[in-house]
Amino acid sequence: MSQFRDFNLKLLVVEELMYGPEPLLPVYDLSEELAERGIDDPADYVLENALEAEVLPEPRAHFETLEIPAELLARVEELCFDAGAEVFGHCAPAWDGEDGLFDVRSLDDLALLPNLREVTFVEDGVLAVPDAAEVFAARGIETD
Repeated sequence: MSQFRDFNLKLLVVEELMYGPEPLLPVYDLSEELAERGIDDPADYVLENALEAEVLPEPRAHFETLEIPAELLARVEELCFDAGAEVFGHCAPAWDGEDGLFDVRSLDDLALLPNLREVTFVEDGVLAVPDAAEVFAARGIETD
């Protein structure tokens, strides 16, 4: 199995494979997990316990240990570096997007995505890699 060095890049890959239009991985739902512990509203729980600036332990453990087979990684053709990714809401349900909690700081893991052809950025996105455009260009990955 492939190992990601940048947890946040892995989350963007999970976004494509788990929460995309055609999910290829079983969907993780933080609300369901917390409901089993009697917590009805994940965002309220996070705010009441001053956890809004971190990834909760349950989703961190789930996504860190999630094994993504190489054949699924090969199906990732595009990524969107968007702070509004659904997976982030399952990791930090009260995150306001105003800090670098989900910033991708390394593109070393691009080698795990042999068919990545396009990346999309949004103005307030989560890409914090200097010279990222050059890295993408060197790999023949189109940027938007």
